Amino acid sequence: MSASFDKDKESLVKGFSPMHDHPLQHQLFYGSSNAVNGSSNLVSSPSQSPAPSSPSMVGYHMPMYGNNMARYPVQMNLSQKLQPQQQSGMNHNPLAHHSLSAPTGNSPVSPHIDLSTLNSSQPNTPYLARQLSYAQMSRQSASPHHHARTAAALARGTTLSTAVTITDPNNPTKTLTGLGAKRGGRSTEGHDNEGVPAKVNDPNPLQSWSSLDMGGMGLQNLSATLFNAYEFLTTLYINHNNLTYISSAISNLVNLKVLDASGNKLTSIPPEMGMLVQLKELLLFDNSLETLPNELGTLYQLETLGLEGNPIHSALKSLLLKEGSQAVIVSLRENCPVGMPPPEREWITVDGDSSNDDPNDKITVFSYNILCERLATASQYGYTPSWALSWEYRRELLVPEIVGWGADIICLQEVELGEYENYLRDDLKKLGDYNGAFWPKSRAKTMGEKERMVVDGCAVFFRSSKFNLIEQQVLEYNQSSLKRDDFKKTADIYNRVMTKDNIAVMLMLENKHTHARILVVNTHLHWDPSFADVKLVQIGLLMEEAIKFAERHLQPTPESSPEAPVYESATQLPTIICGDFNSVPSSGVYEFLSRGSVKQDHEDFGNHAYGAYTTEGLTHDLNLRSAYSSLNELPFTNYTPGYKGVLDYIFPSANTFSVSGVLGPIDKEYISRQVGFPNPHFPSDHIPIMCELVLKTPAKEKKETPSVFAKN
Repeated sequence: MSASFDKDKESLVKGFSPMHDHPLQHQLFYGSSNAVNGSSNLVSSPSQSPAPSSPSMVGYHMPMYGNNMARYPVQMNLSQKLQPQQQSGMNHNPLAHHSLSAPTGNSPVSPHIDLSTLNSSQPNTPYLARQLSYAQMSRQSASPHHHARTAAALARGTTLSTAVTITDPNNPTKTLTGLGAKRGGRSTEGHDNEGVPAKVNDPNPLQSWSSLDMGGMGLQNLSATLFNAYEFLTTLYINHNNLTYISSAISNLVNLKVLDASGNKLTSIPPEMGMLVQLKELLLFDNSLETLPNELGTLYQLETLGLEGNPIHSALKSLLLKEGSQAVIVSLRENCPVGMPPPEREWITVDGDSSNDDPNDKITVFSYNILCERLATASQYGYTPSWALSWEYRRELLVPEIVGWGADIICLQEVELGEYENYLRDDLKKLGDYNGAFWPKSRAKTMGEKERMVVDGCAVFFRSSKFNLIEQQVLEYNQSSLKRDDFKKTADIYNRVMTKDNIAVMLMLENKHTHARILVVNTHLHWDPSFADVKLVQIGLLMEEAIKFAERHLQPTPESSPEAPVYESATQLPTIICGDFNSVPSSGVYEFLSRGSVKQDHEDFGNHAYGAYTTEGLTHDLNLRSAYSSLNELPFTNYTPGYKGVLDYIFPSANTFSVSGVLGPIDKEYISRQVGFPNPHFPSDHIPIMCELVLKTPAKEKKETPSVFAKN
């Protein structure tokens, strides 16, 4: 078990029940108590029992996080309140308005028959016709390398003598004969025009092709090399062989969009196949499958699931034929058991300045983008169960996570105005004796009261037992940009910067014990990678305004103690800048903050013009350094299928603070099994970051050279 920071503060949020088999999961999806009793599980085979280590063992309860941090209390009578969330969580699926319940028979497993032999009570749906059509094409593609030979013939412009409609695996819109309609566009279970090979003159030979046909070869095993060296594959045919299993290493083929494993002897599918979130077609016709692992529920982009010719579970088969592939995936996802939580994150000690051991000079800082309710949509996070995406569920995890680490200063991004006023402000005051300051994004000023409540912004909380608030101020980037005369002359300011309403919140705090003043800044920069220039402009404006704000507080206030220090300049005033910067460590934003300057022709500016910023460059005099720079940053702070990397930082002034410790990364083994966040254990697509800072003694207050911080 790894060590954690500040163990004596773990009891702050103890006393709540564990999350395993959360009733909200069943209530949100089924709207009844039957699911809680297990009667509505459509996908698990009663003939299989979980292994002793399986997280689905009955009666097993586990904590959601390390540090003994349990959940925030929640009302269990949420069926009416959660109904809109349930509906919105399935809006991305055109079939989701149908009920997922299925008729039950005397036996949960159907006999091994074709779907076409179903009795007359089975409705003749388009999904049944599609299964039969796809299965028929699969059975007529059993010859060795059928798809590869077809593609070669198409490339030569020749015609094979065949009555079977076949398609080019690299371009599914092409058909070899005129016997079938071309597949174009996108339907409920259609096929996108994916898999087009890379350019022939690509210098990397592995990128000149993306489809591999190993079908019809009588293979009994697949080499591990296939899964470890061909991650670039988008289409893989291993159909009509003698395979009895598929290795879990198939999860390495993360770019797969089409996988055909029909006509084998498979009795199970590895749960790790759920990591292949790019899959559009998964064809498993004519195997010996009775059920599917719930982990396939993460395949939110899957359009066609081929199961005809398998002795599949009757409820699962009925759902597939009545409502289609996407309904099956939704069912799998919503019924997936909550797995084991990760080990608690380690607290990593950093070699800082050890000359000051005064506990009053130690400050812990916590920063977290909590993913506001308005942005947590099923279309954006389709791999997350709707019950785990609901705000009621996520709030249960967020509050103990925020309070449980016992930080002195907390900076949160994507906090909705209504959530701050109705919940967070009071919860953090009650659970951690925090006072706070919050501003929503600029758009809130133009909205009515109801609309304003869902606008997100930035919040800063601080322990009232340790700090006094001297002044607070909001920085609206779009408005601040108009105060510069050189910006008013450039069209890019109006077209690119003024249209973004990001903000920063600045607080001047005074330590009640040492009387040292501390500038705390919390910001959330624009998200779009194609607007790197806007992010540079925003961070340039932030540093200008932060220095002006600091210069107003170099002298103690009249209410301050006579022992309060006097600072010669803003560079000597302890400063902490936190936030979601939506910028990677190689970006101009990171370079500017950590090195103190970027050139006027920095690539992030592109061809855009921003007055002196793009004629003279940007500079600032604060000596900032990322708290995680000694680790070369974390592996990631944002974790989704589309992006895994670092976007969040804490930048203390290195001439006034030393870093004594940081909150470590998420366990690698746990991460290797996760498609992305949020999930039942992590309520946001970001993870929190945290550090402990020690105020340097006066003898150590020297400005270090910028080269010390050059990491890129």
